[in-house]
Amino acid sequence: RGPRMESLPEAVLIRILASIPAVDLVLVCRLVCCQWKNLVDGAALWVLKCQQEGLTGAEAEEDAENWQNFYFLSKKKRNLIKNPCGEEDFQDWGEVENGGDGWKIEELPGDFGKEFPSEEVHKYFVTSYEWCRKSQVIDLRAEGYWEELMDTTQPKIVVKDWYAGRSDAGCLYELCVKLLSDSEDVVAEYKSETIAVPEDNDADWTEISHTFSNYGLGVRFVRFEHGGQDTLFWKGWYGVRVTNSSVTLEP
Repeated sequence: RGPRMESLPEAVLIRILASIPAVDLVLVCRLVCCQWKNLVDGAALWVLKCQQEGLTGAEAEEDAENWQNFYFLSKKKRNLIKNPCGEEDFQDWGEVENGGDGWKIEELPGDFGKEFPSEEVHKYFVTSYEWCRKSQVIDLRAEGYWEELMDTTQPKIVVKDWYAGRSDAGCLYELCVKLLSDSEDVVAEYKSETIAVPEDNDADWTEISHTFSNYGLGVRFVRFEHGGQDTLFWKGWYGVRVTNSSVTLEP
């Protein structure tokens, strides 16, 4: 018979535990005994898992006290906005305003437009001659971000959007993002100014971004809303174009 697990050197035991899926480490292994609990709650095991999976970097070095949360947040990192580029028509988007001729989806580059900086983006949403707005609400718990993580670690919530005008028409653009509690109270909010794209612009795509941090307790939902219109009031779809919206949670 080989040696019992508890007789193994701690460094060897950490290497064995590091081969186990992270969720099982937290939900099962830390309940086995006090030694395993201390190892799962300590930094060394998660430093090793991060190194094994290529998750180490400057961000991790700055937050060495909480490698477990760094690991989970890094593994979960993804765009929480669904259908950000209109590939599934208007699925997952709720229309807040549908002025003029309403929202429309067009293929890049579009009339009097330019290609998007990323070859992965093929479509965009375009507004009309009165205000068009659409929104999407992200349920953070449903996406795997539990309450203690949101309240204690308060990971950065990074919001990005891209907008452009036609080169033959001016337009307006706005972005508003709210962090909401269970009862839909506003915990934190970002609202851009009303951005005016002049007529005879170069039709380049522009990124707008905002990072929420240290936002306080109780955040359970993210409400993302954007929109705009043209400034010439031409019938059709000459207003601002938007695509590649994103919301990510980061260490």
